[in-house]
Amino acid sequence: MGLRIVAGAAGGRRLVAADGTRPTTERVREAVFSSLGDRVEGADVCDLWAGSGALGLEARSRGAASVVLVERDRRALAAIGRNVEAVALDGVTVRHEDVAVFCRHPRAGPFDLVLCDPPFALASDEVWARLEELRASGALAVGALVVLERDQHDPGTPPPWLAVERERSYGDALVRTLRVMSAGSAEGRDG
Repeated sequence: MGLRIVAGAAGGRRLVAADGTRPTTERVREAVFSSLGDRVEGADVCDLWAGSGALGLEARSRGAASVVLVERDRRALAAIGRNVEAVALDGVTVRHEDVAVFCRHPRAGPFDLVLCDPPFALASDEVWARLEELRASGALAVGALVVLERDQHDPGTPPPWLAVERERSYGDALVRTLRVMSAGSAEGRDG
């Protein structure tokens, strides 16, 4: 599959993806980052279920201050390693960890932007549970954005603490931009 960084400091750099992964298409990444606009600049970003790392590396190329790529699959991690080398940008951390473990104990953040492209076969309730754990850990603050790509035939209903800002379909994928509306930990709880 032809995969590249769309824009920014590493624009045009070629990326690789492991067999069996479903990287977010260039068209979808371009649309997502166009809709985010200047909210990426200077943001601390987390890419959950990173796969090839294309989403997080696109964010870093477009001026994100830092990016944490979270992936457990060894083949995907090998591709991420090659892609991090290809973009040659600092401020990228790769975490070889299950998303569930990371979300409970992120040892990073708080994040301004969380990018999620989980396997379509993963139940929506599992995705919401992981995001709730990240919020409860204090790594997902009020006002943070979550960009979530799901199968449009079974996208699930967001929990009440996430407000849908934008929703677009691209083939079989539904991409939502959601805003965190309330804190998840005792510190900083807004009521």
